[in-house]
Amino acid sequence: MHRRMLGMTGLAVSEISFGAWQLGDKEDWEAMDDATAHALVAKALDQGVNLFDTAPHYASTNSERILGEALTGKRDQVVLVSKFGHRPAGPKDFSVAWFRESLEASLHRLRTDYLDVLLLHNPPKSVYRSSDPIWDELKRAQGEGKIRHYGASLDFAEEIESCLENTDSGVLEIFFNILHQDARRAFPLVRERGTGVIVKVPLDSGWLSGRFDVASRFSGIRARWNPEQVARRSDLIGELGWLTADGSLLSQKALAFVLSYEEVSCVIPGTRNQNQLQSNLDAARQAITAEERERLELFWEEFTDRGTNLLPW
Repeated sequence: MHRRMLGMTGLAVSEISFGAWQLGDKEDWEAMDDATAHALVAKALDQGVNLFDTAPHYASTNSERILGEALTGKRDQVVLVSKFGHRPAGPKDFSVAWFRESLEASLHRLRTDYLDVLLLHNPPKSVYRSSDPIWDELKRAQGEGKIRHYGASLDFAEEIESCLENTDSGVLEIFFNILHQDARRAFPLVRERGTGVIVKVPLDSGWLSGRFDVASRFSGIRARWNPEQVARRSDLIGELGWLTADGSLLSQKALAFVLSYEEVSCVIPGTRNQNQLQSNLDAARQAITAEERERLELFWEEFTDRGTNLLPW
């Protein structure tokens, strides 16, 4: 497993890292009991994965709990990323008053006394466009050794640029994949600031795995797509047939596309079973050519009218 530097943090992270949103979620993901979750973490570690991304509300705190159990005795081998802003139950809360309680609870569940990275979890614009007091509190926690680095999880170029221009964030988690490329417009500033970049949703919630088509029906969080949006996504996936004409998997090409950018430190595809984990890991040996990347960039520019008509998430 190749490793890249996480910006200027001094942390070297596995290109393919572990998105733990589904970890321990028995309600939404088939057979995701504790034993299955522990086995996934163990296999990832064995294959060289060292960054694990979680959040307090993932699986109603079970994701953090299971990671804490699975990584006992291995804390010095991994980079732990968690978040702040989504309560395990209830509305979002980015207040300083809630911060300490949330952080201490995360540390307790993860069985550690510090986080390598803490991210504000898709905060409202008012938080990253101003001198919100939460940034001073993050710096204070950093000085205490509770967190080593901090930043935010964001979706679009405008948000990324605003955050970097108005805060001292050292790490960002961004929404970026073949079908959602708006974030790369902010890459020049990312390079200039030396920001570490973790890419979330690199397979567009499963569409870039090749598993879905116009006849697919969804429940849970994926039920957000109406029939017209499902048809649109299906058509776009159909236009990518050339990318896998060599027999490669669409999912692995999609991860290779994201990793072709030097601004990206790692990707965190979701992991819900052993086969999916292995496919994600195998993407570390995949690559795309400069010509393929350019064609994928042009593909996005065309179907979004140069970024003016973005595909709904």
